[in-house]
Amino acid sequence: MATESDKLRDRLDRATAHLDPPYAVVDLAAFDANATALAERAGGKPVRVASKSVRSRDLLTRALGRPGWRGVMAFTLPEASWLVRTGISTDVLVAYPTADRGGLAELANDPALADAVTLMVDGTEQLDLVDEVCPPARRPALRVCLELDASWRPLGGRVHVGVRRSPVHSARAAGALAAAVAGRQGFRLVGLMSYEAQIAGLGDAPPGQAVLGTAIRVAQRGSYRELLARRAAAVAAVREHADLEFVNGGGTGSVAATSADPAVTEVTAGSGLYGPTLFDAYRAWRPTPAAFFACAVVRRPAPGLATVLGGGWIASGPAAGSRLPRPWLPAGLKLLGPEGAGEVQTPLTGAAAATLRVGDRVWFRHAKAGELCEHVNELHLVDGDAVVATVPTYRGEGRAFL
Repeated sequence: MATESDKLRDRLDRATAHLDPPYAVVDLAAFDANATALAERAGGKPVRVASKSVRSRDLLTRALGRPGWRGVMAFTLPEASWLVRTGISTDVLVAYPTADRGGLAELANDPALADAVTLMVDGTEQLDLVDEVCPPARRPALRVCLELDASWRPLGGRVHVGVRRSPVHSARAAGALAAAVAGRQGFRLVGLMSYEAQIAGLGDAPPGQAVLGTAIRVAQRGSYRELLARRAAAVAAVREHADLEFVNGGGTGSVAATSADPAVTEVTAGSGLYGPTLFDAYRAWRPTPAAFFACAVVRRPAPGLATVLGGGWIASGPAAGSRLPRPWLPAGLKLLGPEGAGEVQTPLTGAAAATLRVGDRVWFRHAKAGELCEHVNELHLVDGDAVVATVPTYRGEGRAFL
């Protein structure tokens, strides 16, 4: 009897029989189901789509057309301006501070663009740079969002749990920065954002590591309790100086928990639309895998090995096995330890390797979401057992923002 993996492989093979690997596909049924599930987990609060995790204008539009989705979180200012100018959204939050002078000049000289794009700041130095590029008297007031650091610092700050982002950690610091922004001509404080990476971006059930999983869950519970109180205090402190339009938080791995925070008005998600392998290590919710890439078997170096051309599409982050692509279909394939996933060839072992012939496809899943799109110019959209559309990635449109 055919397994679900067999059925998926057969469906993808039939849909793409006319294509030569390597190529990438997005299963629209899985994409839409993930979009619906994320919106439901947000509990009625709008979900802002993280463009970094999608990197295709067509699929950003598809997500934004789903109930519960509103606005974009971009990863660079030039990308944000491009998304506004091409009609993807009139509400784009830049997730990271910018030092792009050309992008700032463009923003400052276009009132419509300035009304649609919100800059991220975590210090007055970033405001100084904007003023240097274009003095406040010669530009419209630019929209600004403050980033509150969401990391957990127990034991009096001797331990740091989370990523290194904003220097603004306390409610007092947030209030002081809000006062500084509110007192500057040429800026309008409209939002506050915090990203709890140690909850949203860290799987709490790493395969084969039960003790580590328990430790992660204990740390996440402690971090969540601390952040609930600190974020509420920070929002209150900032609201003393500005009428905030939004308080943004979370990511795919924490949508339900973050949306339950009364201080938060919207959540962000993006990776969950594609369902990359890093999210296989979450207990609360695992997206349905929706994005895959195919490589062709080109040699059989030994009876139990099959080698595909390419395959070394490595994800960013710590240099670890979790960042390697995973051979997914046919089921039962594994990377070869000494070689891993190679730029020009990737040998595979496992029971299924013996069944593969030269010319067969092997389907991989990427470890992270949007980074898959940096390797292909287009995504083939699969509905059932047919490719119903082929759409460009950012790369395919000649856009490489980072």
